[in-house]
Amino acid sequence: MYAVIETGGKQYRVSEGDTIRVERLQEEPGSTVELTNVLLLGKDDGPMVGSPLVEGASVKASVLEHGKENKVIIFRYRRKKKYRKFKGHRQQYTALKVEAING
Repeated sequence: MYAVIETGGKQYRVSEGDTIRVERLQEEPGSTVELTNVLLLGKDDGPMVGSPLVEGASVKASVLEHGKENKVIIFRYRRKKKYRKFKGHRQQYTALKVEAING
């Protein structure tokens, strides 16, 4: 069984036991979070598609850690004009381990 969930403005395909990195959540490491924005449930007899969400479906996951992704470098310049702008960004994430898919 698998599910397509939405969190942080992005969609993820998850199965039980998967570890995913999502946009930073406020929960503490070691706690359990329930994700209720389930867009699709994949079962043995075929997928169940919501419009837009599948009613009564949820995904339970435990919070493993918080961290920062690798640095993304933004470099802008104009040739022959001595204009250079250098900036970096590290996006924060929360690592989740999917425990159960309820549907």
